[in-house]
Amino acid sequence: MNIICLIENTKAAPEFEREHGLSLYIETENHKLLSDTGQSGLFLKNADRLGIDLSLVDTVVISHGHYDHADGLPAFREVNPHAAVYLHKDAFLPRYHEESYIGVAPEIKTLSGLALIDGFTQIDDELSIFGGVTGRRCYPKGNNELTVEINGKLQKDDFHHEIYLVITQHGRRILISGCAHNGILNIMDRFREIYGGNPDVVITGFHMIQSGEYTANDKNQILRTAKELAETDTLFFSGHCTGKPAFEMMKTVMGDQLLALSSGERLLMQEIP
Repeated sequence: MNIICLIENTKAAPEFEREHGLSLYIETENHKLLSDTGQSGLFLKNADRLGIDLSLVDTVVISHGHYDHADGLPAFREVNPHAAVYLHKDAFLPRYHEESYIGVAPEIKTLSGLALIDGFTQIDDELSIFGGVTGRRCYPKGNNELTVEINGKLQKDDFHHEIYLVITQHGRRILISGCAHNGILNIMDRFREIYGGNPDVVITGFHMIQSGEYTANDKNQILRTAKELAETDTLFFSGHCTGKPAFEMMKTVMGDQLLALSSGERLLMQEIP
């Protein structure tokens, strides 16, 4: 299995593009797929530089209804009209960060091949998707600034539209989450409920980024999360919405169990013990 980061906030080398967003290209024995598509068509340029033919992708999973994970879809559809695109049925509700619109571009709803799901979805023996995360342990503070419009009224987003891709191959499971808005500890709890153990690898943002200083409570929550993750045998790749200060705090606890993502970086999963 190969996983390559096509777009992220940082880049692995000068020749790659970067933007605030996330997109991963994944090759399994039976699939070529994308997890998220960034906020624009920049991920296509990185794919071309890496020699990846996105016209061969058969499956796309959009983790949640934010522009920086979904708005590259129109550019993708120009080179690939056939791949199935899975996203939650409520991903198109208008979403805001304070007064700024951060939801999915409305025109994406008119694209062909959308599979709107609600709840656990088994695509085949390799691929499954789950949601239904309701726990609130170490819930990301940044969610307090994010709202959704329902029936003309704004309310706090509860992120029931966030879904998670699980890839199963040769007895190993890889969990991919865009931003972990529901909190990575709660997502791991839900994973264990469904699959009966921890994933071997997790690729996700931790949504710990913030513009101001981290308070003592913020730091305690970040370190508590890192300590619990360090007690597993799971390898974590993180970036995008984690934020550099939070990543560095977690790294002091997790060491080589936590690795950074960046545009153009190849994750050769067969080399991971």
